[in-house]
Amino acid sequence: METLASPPREPDRTRYAWLSIGAGVSTLGLKTLAWHLTGSVGLLSDALESIVNVVAAVVALWVLRVAASPPDAEHEYGHHKAEYFSSGLEGALILAAAVGIVVSAVPRLIHPVPLESVGLGLALSLGASVINLGVGRLLIVRGRALRSIALEADGHHLMTDVWTSAGVLVGLVLVKLTSLSWLDPVIAIAVALHIVWTAIQLLRRSGTALLDASVPAEERKAIEAVLDKYTSEGVAWHALRTRQAGTQRFVSLHVLVPGEWTVQRGHDLLERLEHDVRALTPETKVTTHLEPIEDARAHLDQHD
Repeated sequence: METLASPPREPDRTRYAWLSIGAGVSTLGLKTLAWHLTGSVGLLSDALESIVNVVAAVVALWVLRVAASPPDAEHEYGHHKAEYFSSGLEGALILAAAVGIVVSAVPRLIHPVPLESVGLGLALSLGASVINLGVGRLLIVRGRALRSIALEADGHHLMTDVWTSAGVLVGLVLVKLTSLSWLDPVIAIAVALHIVWTAIQLLRRSGTALLDASVPAEERKAIEAVLDKYTSEGVAWHALRTRQAGTQRFVSLHVLVPGEWTVQRGHDLLERLEHDVRALTPETKVTTHLEPIEDARAHLDQHD
C-alpha cells in the first residue's frame, strides 16, 4: 500500500526566490556604479557575478513553481526533481563567473591601471555585500529547513558573491595603502579560485540526486528505528529502499506478518507503521508490501 504526506504550500518557497531576485537587482546596481566610479577590475568581476545571480534567482523561481506543480499524466510521480536542474545550473554559473573573473583580471595583472574614487567604490561594494550576506544566509537556512536544494543553492551562490566582494574590498584597501595596482587583479583571481569549490559541490550534489540517491544516513537510521519497534508484535521487515527527489522522500519495504492474520489486521498494522515513518519527515511517500512470515520466499531481499 502507498501513502503520501501533505506537502507544504508553494509560497513557503517561492517567496524566498523573489527575495533573492530583489537582492540580486539591488546589488547589481550598486556594484556597477562602484565599478564605473573606480575602474577596478575586481569590482567589474563582482558586478558580472551579480548579473549571474539575478539570472540564477529567476531560474530558481521558475523551477520552484515547476517542482510544486501536481503530478500529471506524463509525470505521475510529480516534478520534484526539477530543483536539481536549478542547483546544477547555479553550480555551472558559479564556474562561469569564476572564469569571467580570471579573464578580466589577467590583462590588468599584465598591465596594471591606477584606480580612482576608491573610497566611494568601497562604500558601495560594502553595502551590496551586506545585502547579499543577509539574504544568502536566510536562503541557506530556509532551504535546509524546507529541504529545497534550489533555495539552498541560490543562497550558496549569493555567499560566493559575498566572498568575491570581500576579496575585492581587501584588494582595493591594499591598493589604496600601497599604491600597488597589480594587487587588485591578484585578489580577484584568488577569489575566483576559492568559489570554484562551491560550484563543484553543487554540481556533485545535483548529479548524485538525479541518480536517485538514498536519503541521508541519519534519516535511514531513524526509519530503521521506527520499524524495529514493530518486531515486538511478532512481525519482521526487510528490503528497505529509499530515495529522494527534491523535497520528496520515497520509502519502500516488505513487512512480514503471521500467515494466520486476517487481511484487516495486516492492513491496520501497515497503516500504523506508515504513519510512524511519515512522521519522521514531511512529504514522504511510503510503499509497503505485506507477506506471510512463514513463507521462505517472503524473506528474499529482491527489488520489486
